[in-house]
Amino acid sequence: MISLNLEGRDNMTFNIMTLGCKVNSYESNVMRDLLKSAGYTEVGISDAADISIINTCSVTNTADSKSLKVIRQVHKKNPNAIIVACGCMIQNKKDEIFNINEISIAFGNVGKSKIVDYIEEYKKTGNRIIDIKDVMDSSFEKMSLNTFDKTRAYVKIEDGCENYCSYCIIPYTRGKVRSKDPREVIEEVKKLVSCGHKEIVLTGIHTGHYGFKDFNFADLLNYLVEIDGLERLRISSIEMNEITHEVLEVFKKSNVLVDHIHLPLQSGSNSVLKRMNRKYLKEDFIDKVNEIRSVRPNISITTDVIVGFPEETNDEFNETVETIKKINFSKIHVFPYSVRVGTPAEKMHQVDGNVKKERVQILLNLSKELEQSYFEKYVGSKVVFIPEVYKDGFLIGHTGNYLLVKSKGSESELHKDKEAVIEEIKYPYCIAKELNN
Repeated sequence: MISLNLEGRDNMTFNIMTLGCKVNSYESNVMRDLLKSAGYTEVGISDAADISIINTCSVTNTADSKSLKVIRQVHKKNPNAIIVACGCMIQNKKDEIFNINEISIAFGNVGKSKIVDYIEEYKKTGNRIIDIKDVMDSSFEKMSLNTFDKTRAYVKIEDGCENYCSYCIIPYTRGKVRSKDPREVIEEVKKLVSCGHKEIVLTGIHTGHYGFKDFNFADLLNYLVEIDGLERLRISSIEMNEITHEVLEVFKKSNVLVDHIHLPLQSGSNSVLKRMNRKYLKEDFIDKVNEIRSVRPNISITTDVIVGFPEETNDEFNETVETIKKINFSKIHVFPYSVRVGTPAEKMHQVDGNVKKERVQILLNLSKELEQSYFEKYVGSKVVFIPEVYKDGFLIGHTGNYLLVKSKGSESELHKDKEAVIEEIKYPYCIAKELNN
């Protein structure tokens, strides 16, 4: 590559495209904060920026392909831009990155807090930077947010996973479990609350496995729910076996923890769960849900389900359907199984693509039915929601239990608590009438 001196270019613009999970979203916002603090100016993702950052995903083959496609599209649209590619796809495809000539700077899941240093080095030399570190022996990368661009703010408290589900590449792209110092988590949440954020979402790759020395996840929750001004604390996703007695005690004592929890089921068939290496039975999952509902009877429980896992039979799929109905989730996130090279499931017998599509549609229809049923329980009820969007004279936002409420209002009411009565359901919205103070 020809060396190009960019050191004299001031007032450089940047944009960030984020693919994948809430952890990526958090890390992109950290990079955004750092660049703005260093004097860079953010522009929209459709604008031609001096620097374009693509924070990639690798959860499926489709995610890999999409990440690569975005990189090439950005370069084609703006060939003079500094293209920065980082995240899971880069970590997963580290041996192939050298051949992707569109990339100016590449790093994986270590180094996002050093985004300014990477760019400044490139500006000085114009020489390509590829710095993909081993995630297996990494410590928790220190990063924090000053503010977030939405009503709810994500706070990353943990990284890495050691579950090694047979279908998942993430342990290899994110490394071993490591956690953020609780003092730093508490300070970051306080800072975000002081900036006006009413809701904090705790996120991580394996969030409920949080642990720092002798300080566990329940300990962290106990501290956070006591922070002045924090109205809602939400757990982005947690494995059912991480809902310990101590965690349930926090749900019991504090309404700051919202009436919503996301528990990935992945399959409702014990034989499929065994092939997935999920380490629990459907009966264990059902017992845990009942335990949670004994503390929070009206809690919204959402889940993830993988459809068409290798060797999944019609009987196994029907078993999953019956398990879902028995648990009575309020929403299902449905994912057709996608082969990940290097995982044990890659070598199993694959389910026909058309069969997968049919099964996906069955679960999507069931999810809508379950979600509407959960919504309808609240018709006539008073709710409090925080408007996040103003459109065509309506305010749209979520309640603590994740009802999507739509009510007439004004733009000045955005991000402020709003009381309303739900009058009817027009899926996906709960249509509500404002209560006069």
